[in-house]
Formats: sequence, C-alpha cells, structure tokens
Amino acid sequence: MPHHGSRTRRALRTVTAAAIVAIGFAFTPSAATAADAGTGWLRLGHLSPDTKSVDVEVTAPNGDTVLELNGVSYGDVSPYSELQSGTYTVSMVPEGSSAATAPVISADIEVPAKSAMTVVAYGPTSDLEVKAVEDDLAPPTAGFGRIRLFQASTITDSVDVETSTGLPIAKDAAAGTVTDYAEIPAGSWTLELTGGDAAASSDVDVAAGSVSTLFVLDTADGGLTILPIVDSAAVGRSPDGGVQTGGGGTAPGGSLFTAGRMHGGLEAVR
Repeated sequence: MPHHGSRTRRALRTVTAAAIVAIGFAFTPSAATAADAGTGWLRLGHLSPDTKSVDVEVTAPNGDTVLELNGVSYGDVSPYSELQSGTYTVSMVPEGSSAATAPVISADIEVPAKSAMTVVAYGPTSDLEVKAVEDDLAPPTAGFGRIRLFQASTITDSVDVETSTGLPIAKDAAAGTVTDYAEIPAGSWTLELTGGDAAASSDVDVAAGSVSTLFVLDTADGGLTILPIVDSAAVGRSPDGGVQTGGGGTAPGGSLFTAGRMHGGLEAVR
C-alpha cells in the first residue's frame, strides 16, 4: 500500500520541479462561511499547454465583474472564491489585453449553492474548451484520503495511473474527463502514470481526511506530469487566503503537502 474591470497585477511565482509545493488551509464543507445557502465556491484553472498567459474575468448577468485573475499561466489553479450561487460568464483574454479585446474563450457556468466548482480551460489553443466540474468535498473514511484524476493532457488520448504497488487509480482516462473520487489509505505514495509512449512517476503525500484532484498535464519536452491540488484538507477553515496552486505544466513531478503556505501564488482580485 503506502510507499507507504481595471486589471490589478498580482505576482505569480512559478514553482520548479526542485521546489516544494506547499498547499494548505483549503475549503471544508463545515467551514462557517459556507453555511449561507445562497453562496458557493469557484476556482479557475489554465490547463491549455500552448495557450499563453491569460487574464480571466467572471461576470454576473448584469455585466458586473465579480472576480478577476491576472497573468494566469499553464498549470495555474486559483484558490476558491466565494460567490453568490447563480449563473456567471467566465472569459479569458491574452494577458494585458485592453477591455475591448475579444475573449480567447468564453462560457456560461452555474455556481451551485453550498457547494464548490472547478472551471478550467483545457486542450490545444486551436480547440480550446471550458469544463466545469462540481467538487465533492465530503470527508473520506477515517484514516483515508479521497482523490480523483482530471485528464488534461493533449499528447495522449488516455492515461492509466496506479500506485507503485499496483493499486489502480485511473484506467483509460480519456482526455477532458474527470474520474470519480477513490479512497486510498493516508500516507506517501508513488504514482505511475502512462499514456501512449509517455510515462512518468510522481510522489504524493495523501493526508488523512483530505480530498484532492490530480491534474494530468503535459511537460515542455513532450512528456506527462501529475499536478496534485488539495480540494479540502479537513482543517476547518474557509479557502479565503488558502493556497491552491502547484508546479505548473513544466514540472516533471509534484509533491502534495497539506500544511503551510506558498507566498506569491495566484491571487484572486475581488
């Protein structure tokens, strides 16, 4: 088992393969700020390997901007932001574009009440798509963590992921799909990723009580990597200020931690 509007510039720090990715204080369903029946949580990600950095805007039906993210690069996943439940438009433009610039992509999404959602742009620039996925943050069985896989690679049609001990995590996961959550015992794991002629391994620490998403991304040299992001770390805090960003698509592997903070990560402009 265990191996065992006006766009405000915010700094983005790129984390290399040699760096430790600290991810902490993520959303839990029991957080007091999630108790309002009229609010939900939204986070955004850039998973298109050949799309340059973008500015992202979330607008309400009346045209008001409720959330802006600036300088979002491949492999960046934002913190959760609290929004009133309802319909919004998510649009992306090249970083630093004027307000009149046509979006690279735009889509309407529905933010659910008392729940969390991840919305990403993925695929090659020539066939860019937006995918909205509800995040099930229910706690796992005591002593376990819950993980799922988001297959966002563009170099292979499908991937397999299993632990170094042979425990399957995902089988034939097609591009653009998200697997169901699976429970695995808490601890340190080595995950083996294969897809087509590409293969990679990634060391992941799964904390007891955590819920995580493993994003399969492309590397700059045409390989594959796993970017692990904590969805819920069972720490009893809202995601406000929590760090939910990882090593980006050029990192050959990633490590998952559920405590600490990484300064200079992607920030939401409210």
